[in-house]
Amino acid sequence: MKKTIICVLCLFVTLISLRGAEIIPRPEYPRPQFERSAWINLNGAWTYAFDFSNSGKDRNWQSLKHFDGTIIVPFCPESRLSGVEYKDFINAMWYQREISIPSNWKGKDILLNFGAVYYQADIYIDGKFVMSHTGGSSSFSANITRYVAPGTTHSLVVYVKDDLRSGKQPGGKQCTSYFSQGCSYTRVTGIWQTVWMEAVSAEGLKSVYACPDIDQQQLVVHPQFYHESDDRLTTTVLSGKKVVVSKTVRCSNSSILVLLIPKMKLWSPESPFLYTIIYKVVDKNGRVIDEVKSYAGMRKVSTENGYVCLNNKPYYQRLVLDQGYYPDGEWTAPSDEALKKDIELGKGAGFNGARTHQKAFEERYFYWADKLGYFTYAESPSWDLDVNDELGARNFIGEWSEIVESRRNHPSIAIWTPFNETWNCQLGTYQRLITDVYHTTKAMDPARPINDASGDGHVVTDIWSVHDYERDPNKLIKELTFKEGQEPYRNQPDKKFLASYEGQPYIVDEFGGLPWMKAQDQKTSWGYGGGFKSMEDFYECLQKEVDALRACKNVCGFCYTQLTDVEQEKNGIYYYDRTPKFDMKRIKAIFESVR
Repeated sequence: MKKTIICVLCLFVTLISLRGAEIIPRPEYPRPQFERSAWINLNGAWTYAFDFSNSGKDRNWQSLKHFDGTIIVPFCPESRLSGVEYKDFINAMWYQREISIPSNWKGKDILLNFGAVYYQADIYIDGKFVMSHTGGSSSFSANITRYVAPGTTHSLVVYVKDDLRSGKQPGGKQCTSYFSQGCSYTRVTGIWQTVWMEAVSAEGLKSVYACPDIDQQQLVVHPQFYHESDDRLTTTVLSGKKVVVSKTVRCSNSSILVLLIPKMKLWSPESPFLYTIIYKVVDKNGRVIDEVKSYAGMRKVSTENGYVCLNNKPYYQRLVLDQGYYPDGEWTAPSDEALKKDIELGKGAGFNGARTHQKAFEERYFYWADKLGYFTYAESPSWDLDVNDELGARNFIGEWSEIVESRRNHPSIAIWTPFNETWNCQLGTYQRLITDVYHTTKAMDPARPINDASGDGHVVTDIWSVHDYERDPNKLIKELTFKEGQEPYRNQPDKKFLASYEGQPYIVDEFGGLPWMKAQDQKTSWGYGGGFKSMEDFYECLQKEVDALRACKNVCGFCYTQLTDVEQEKNGIYYYDRTPKFDMKRIKAIFESVR
């Protein structure tokens, strides 16, 4: 009871501080692969109002300069850290705050950036419509230069619509029933990632696709500009403080930089070396008008002879399922340190990577995976989407394309996984959706393999993934051992009409899920299969399952369910609050017994 009172008091003090503008939550720059120095973090206290009748526009709420409620951005209203903690469905809501434009931003374009808003967002400044964005997990930007003036203050209003139960939008593990149940959890509505402004030259660098080519010892950079010009882009690659290579090209969207990197240091989870990259746009007078700091990891992920290879060598993937949920922030980590800690917990348990499951993890997570060395499968929140619905398919393709574009430079992302366990899929629309997503992803990023639908339901795929929660090790070996002339085990055999196995790397990307929970949770919580009488029984069962996977020579990787408990699902290696359940040295030894 005392602990609960202390936690409540700490939260109250935090909220008071935030509302007094003394603290900005999540203050770090949210896009570490493309970082500018002139920026303003807009996280903190905003005013808000729910709009359950969806009549706010009729009442001209877009022109209001204040709503009655206060919410802490970037935490969703369902979360404790938002200060709201409203758990029922929210079909529409409004946000408002003032934004002050620095006087020294005169002559620059001013960009308003949103890390993510679930699900549809309309942006207004001083009552004027600026833009609309659809997609709850992808970042977007609005050029607000024409709506604001340097040295002045304006009212920013964001209108949000959410229809989770429509089947036309990806929702991930958000529960479509009032109470969380099974493997579905608390919902996420509205702003759930950082909001920020930055000042950019009209001829500045818009984006970069930096593709490592280790076979030819080079980094190939494709820049895009807000406006093409006679200016010059200089790209400098550094190893520590030492310049490795520098090259200058004209600021044209057709310009491609091929940067030779002799004696290249490769990136891997065991040795996560990163090169620093500095991009500078210089005008004809030699003045730097835009500067962006980035980095790159030189590595290659490929599929060869039934294996996933890292840097041209077979790489056994010991992955853990990471749901990216937090007790106080839901989809939003309470701090940057919390993102880093989750990766450290995974590595400390013997995993060399993770499936970032049913959620488009924020870029700061992949930044830490890049730095710490973590092999990740990047996924979307595809559940709740009717994969046979044409509008749902259209919504998915748009959002997924934005996710891929914003995250494709992260070396830790090894494999794209757009879908997971696509139940009730039908001929026609589903096959077209998977095929279109596969080819769209390949066009945007040809250098990564694609796991089209984790856990079977495959149509066109570079990875053949299955889920198997069989606990008997002998049955597990029997199921997962290839037999000549037969299709391998698949957990959805009724999906054979979609595609046949063609020798792709065979990965069990969900297994285990072994429950261990406190006595008071046993009646309201669950895990896969029955519980255990003792912790020793748990260790023995886990070791036998891992040994069974090691015995199946055709299996080239696994993903254990899961890193932490999430709400009522109690099958994590760690508790929901990230404290350990087990002797982690022993757990680490079990998982690392497969290499």
